[in-house]
Amino acid sequence: MPLHPHAWELSCLPPGTEIGSWRLLELRGQGAYGTVYRAERRGEEGCGAFALKLARHPADPRFEREAELLSRLCHPNIPALRDRGLWAHSAGLVPFLVMDWVEGVPLYAWGAGRTLTSRQVMQVLAQAARALAATHEADGVHRDVSGANILVRPEDAHAVLIDFGAGSFRGAAPLTEEVLPPGTPPYRSPEALQFRWRFWRERGAHYAPGPADDVYALGVTAYRLVTGFYPPAEVRLEGSGAKPRVRVPAENLVTLCPLLAKLLRQMLSKKPSARGSASQVARALEQAAASAGPGADQPITRHPSATGVSRRPGLWLAAAAGIVTSLLLPGAWTVWRHPAWLAEDPMETTGLAQDALPVSGSVQAPASGPERIGLDVPKKLLPGQARPPCRKREIEINGGCWVLPREATPPCGDRNYEWRGVCYYPVLAPVPSGNSEQP
Repeated sequence: MPLHPHAWELSCLPPGTEIGSWRLLELRGQGAYGTVYRAERRGEEGCGAFALKLARHPADPRFEREAELLSRLCHPNIPALRDRGLWAHSAGLVPFLVMDWVEGVPLYAWGAGRTLTSRQVMQVLAQAARALAATHEADGVHRDVSGANILVRPEDAHAVLIDFGAGSFRGAAPLTEEVLPPGTPPYRSPEALQFRWRFWRERGAHYAPGPADDVYALGVTAYRLVTGFYPPAEVRLEGSGAKPRVRVPAENLVTLCPLLAKLLRQMLSKKPSARGSASQVARALEQAAASAGPGADQPITRHPSATGVSRRPGLWLAAAAGIVTSLLLPGAWTVWRHPAWLAEDPMETTGLAQDALPVSGSVQAPASGPERIGLDVPKKLLPGQARPPCRKREIEINGGCWVLPREATPPCGDRNYEWRGVCYYPVLAPVPSGNSEQP
């Protein structure tokens, strides 16, 4: 969706702005399609804060669908919908939602801030699975389960599943023309990736994620929480000539309770029916957390035999050189014309979680487990990197221009950087003619 002329104005409304029965207190986060403000109900000042999510585009249909899905849900691990409406603005009628304010930190940040045990992980994952079970029982699917969309309250490890903006429910019409609905690439199920590979040429083909996709995404979330990086999808794309990457079992990388290791393998099963329902997974996690022996209380640590690649400074030079080389190769841009998951827009996630991340910066991936190959995209421009306006097929991130490599799904290679679950190369700025200075 093109950025609406009033999008920036709607993303930085001043405190005191009144929207329906609500008064904005402060801006708390921005996303591709919505902005989250902390708000209070007019006439009930001091009675508690709420999360008001305001669309960046007038008449955005995503908000109506998100509100409808949330209205069907009543669960302690899901934020309750308190209000919905349209705000009369000079740009038009702007949708908004009001939900309970959720105190907590994203799952991966929560894990990185403490020494995790298998029992703690199972207890938190069980709560997320219960939230998914409630969603599935209401004929809904979340479609964007990830560590960013699970908030954990540090004092008691209460977990809440947020970000239902990418969610849907039975009978809801597709809102995009893409084969796959919005979501976060590393969490796609094998069956979703295979569907897109098979039907990307067929106009009107839409993959409909089901409960099994949510369970698989929860498995990816759990794997990354305990190991520190994403598992490959282990999907074979017919006719591509590419061999599927083999996933290393999490217990081979870090010390895990056998019960947790078994449930991780189950959730990441290639066969959707073998993953179990969200309700079955939640019950299994609860029972495992309650019955596991003292070993489940041992810290999750890296196995001595699990080696990783250290993050090294200066890798931007190799990445930039890789871009120049790829541009010189015949047909190097053919990857951009193939609508596989490499071309997926990493910003194509909506809802409260992505929008509620702090404006000042993003939460870094956990340091637990083996070190990931690749680097996080730096917050500042790299030396010699191209500045906006970025060209077609490039994306602006933190003031610099970036492009997708051929393998855009983490774990990223040692010449790539990672941002919001996708791998990128930095674009090298052209050196003026006659200038021998190296970038």
